[in-house]
Amino acid sequence: MTMPCESKAQATQSNWKMNSVVNLNRTWPIRQILPAGLIAFYLSMSCAPKAFGAGEELLPPFGFRWNDSMARVDAVLHGAKAKIISRGKKENREIWTVEGLVHPGLKRTIFTFKERSLLEVELQYEYPDRTIEWYNQRMGEIRKYFDEKYGTGKLVSRSRDTDTDVIQTLVGYQWMVGATMLELFYFSAQHDALIYRTISVDYKAL
Repeated sequence: MTMPCESKAQATQSNWKMNSVVNLNRTWPIRQILPAGLIAFYLSMSCAPKAFGAGEELLPPFGFRWNDSMARVDAVLHGAKAKIISRGKKENREIWTVEGLVHPGLKRTIFTFKERSLLEVELQYEYPDRTIEWYNQRMGEIRKYFDEKYGTGKLVSRSRDTDTDVIQTLVGYQWMVGATMLELFYFSAQHDALIYRTISVDYKAL
C-alpha cells in the first residue's frame, strides 16, 4: 500500500530532522559534504531514464533494475568501490546507506529493499557553501527538467516549522510514471548561524 503524500513527507522530514540535528551539533563549519554541480545536467545522463512511451516506467539509477536482489546490488556496489556505511531494518524493509558512488555531486545513496528485492533508491545532495537563493534556483531548474520529461509534478509538501529552536523547511514534488514514482525534496534546518540543507531525488517502485 502506497504511503499517503502527507505521511511520506512527514516521514522524510523526520528522517532529515535527525540528520540535521547531528550536523548542526558538529563544529562549524558544517563538514564539506559534496561539491556543487548542476543536478539537472547529470540527472539527464546516468541517473535518469531515457524518453518514455505509454506504459513505461522509471528505472532506478546506476543501471540497477527494480527487484534486483540484495546480493546483486551488494556485488555492484563492491565492484564500484562504494561503501555500505549502515544497514538497518524498518518494519518489513531493509535499508542501506551507501557512500562512494562516483557521480558528480552525490554524497550518499539510500537503497531500500522489500523481501530482499530492490524497491527504492534515494539520491541525497548537500551544498554547505551555497545560499538559500542558490538552492531555490536549483530546485526550480530540477523541477522544470522533470516537468518537461514526465509532466507537471504534484506539490506534496510545503511546510515551515518554527515551533522549536531549530527552524525547519520542507518542500516536495512528486511525479507518477507508470508503476513507479519520482520525488524531489528540499529540506533545511537552521539553528542560529548553523544551517543544514539537502536536496533529495527519490526513485520508487509501487
